[in-house]
Amino acid sequence: MSQPQTDITDQQSMAVQLQELLAAERSGLAFVHWQDAEKRQHILMLTAERERVTVGRRVDRDLPISWDPEVSRSHALLEYVGGDWTIVDDGLSRNGSFVNGSRVHGRQRLRHKDVLCFGDTRVTFKNPTDAEATDSTARASDHATVVPLSETQRKVLIALCRPLVDAASSLPASNKLIADEVFLSVDAIKAHLRVLYDRYEIGDLPQMEKRARLAGLVLDNGTLKPRDF
Repeated sequence: MSQPQTDITDQQSMAVQLQELLAAERSGLAFVHWQDAEKRQHILMLTAERERVTVGRRVDRDLPISWDPEVSRSHALLEYVGGDWTIVDDGLSRNGSFVNGSRVHGRQRLRHKDVLCFGDTRVTFKNPTDAEATDSTARASDHATVVPLSETQRKVLIALCRPLVDAASSLPASNKLIADEVFLSVDAIKAHLRVLYDRYEIGDLPQMEKRARLAGLVLDNGTLKPRDF
């Protein structure tokens, strides 16, 4: 039986996208890449001469996300400061900006393979020259946020972070989704999360911010690995 033409076209498109990403990485320059509503890939090279990249729903933004109603017209900035690329969200966006599931407050340095979320749109930052240092160097603050976990707590965290890893959403999973995945009641999930919030010392944050911060911490500090998903 011959392979459907749509499958062949999809495979060809994926191959082209992979070649484009490899070419961008071989350039040695930092860049971001994302897909639009039609799953078309976009790559924006970040040169030192550019220094400032605007992000927003308006079509004249440097990184335009015109199809996403959750993105503000002027949403955020990517800025080159002191030899590093940073993301800046100073409160202009209604729904905020997230890096690895954690909401950005002000300015934050970007690292190789960071996943940025604006509304429901996922944008990946890559800096090939920073890759080796990022992969091999552990920050002291990372170790400070690693805590012992029971098997059930680990399963809860995996379910919490799954939408971020699968790029299904820019927000962590709801209590109901977590409960369905780990076969516990919603009340039990709430109890487990309260314990985790306290252990990671984020219990005083607003509810949705706590969830995003917890997901960002365990993804960023290596508590959860890609193989966990």
